[in-house]
Amino acid sequence: MNPLVNLYSDTQTRPTPAMRRAMAEAEVGDEQRFEDPTVSELCARVAALLGFEAAVFLPSGTMCNEIAFRLHIRPGGDEVILHRGSHPLIAEAGGPAAFAGAMVQPLDTPAGMFTGDDVRGALRRPGNRYEPRSRLVSVEQTTNMAGGRVWPAAQLRGVVDAAREAGLRLHMDGARLMNAVVSAGVPASSYTEGFDTAWLDLTKGLGAPVGAVLAGSAELIEEAWRYKQMLGGAMRQAGILAAAGLYALDHHVERLADDHEHAARLADGLREAGYSVWPVETNIVIFDVEGDAGEWCAALESKGVRMGAVGPSAVRAVTHLDVDADGVARALEAVA
Repeated sequence: MNPLVNLYSDTQTRPTPAMRRAMAEAEVGDEQRFEDPTVSELCARVAALLGFEAAVFLPSGTMCNEIAFRLHIRPGGDEVILHRGSHPLIAEAGGPAAFAGAMVQPLDTPAGMFTGDDVRGALRRPGNRYEPRSRLVSVEQTTNMAGGRVWPAAQLRGVVDAAREAGLRLHMDGARLMNAVVSAGVPASSYTEGFDTAWLDLTKGLGAPVGAVLAGSAELIEEAWRYKQMLGGAMRQAGILAAAGLYALDHHVERLADDHEHAARLADGLREAGYSVWPVETNIVIFDVEGDAGEWCAALESKGVRMGAVGPSAVRAVTHLDVDADGVARALEAVA
């Protein structure tokens, strides 16, 4: 029997044998005392990659977002401007409110992205005691629930400029930042330029089993360590996890182009089969089905292919390291 073709998410990616060897052989120490050389190397590597002074290794991207919001949001009604479909709003169990005390102002704009003018239009009136205080702008690169779309560099610069004009902080959710880098050929530091914090996920397309790295100024990262401790994210001999991230950065970045190619092939096949497919730029394919999306996905999984319902009639398929061209072909056969 053929194994399951798992297109539910790129979070399903498993560490390769070579990555497992790197993890097993990693030099380790107490990361809380900054004595784990592998963790320290990973943090320095990601800080340089994203153009920041310092970085901290965390168990998940969700924790990166939660700590970053807490760094930027002040008690007393501060508000974050972000897209309605972004991860902190739809997949973090209300964490921005519970942990950072953040009001959120969601923007309903196309493709999961907004403009500098959208930010200006969302700003609260300075000094108005009846309203929350605009404090933070958060963007997601790529835009997950809009279909893995890549923020154009010029549009992102417009958002940075608008936020800076208003004295706001900026945070980038970089869950799939390297997909944007490979797709557009733009360095990661160019995307994060002007931001106060940004993070890089080592799981998903990069294929590590655990971990993300939050980067910012030395001062902000020192404070982030306090919240890491508070949330239970501090670890000990974490080099066995950091080694997977270093291996991913060395071996799994350029191959993201394969995932993008497989997603494009999947999208073409779905269109040929008569499905309405959203625009595809990276490794996420969202398409509409007739009837209930959950029932459609259950029927598909009975044929050996797993996808996920992301709306009443919308289905998401995400390509990754564990799905090759043959897996895409099998998926399309099952859909047919």
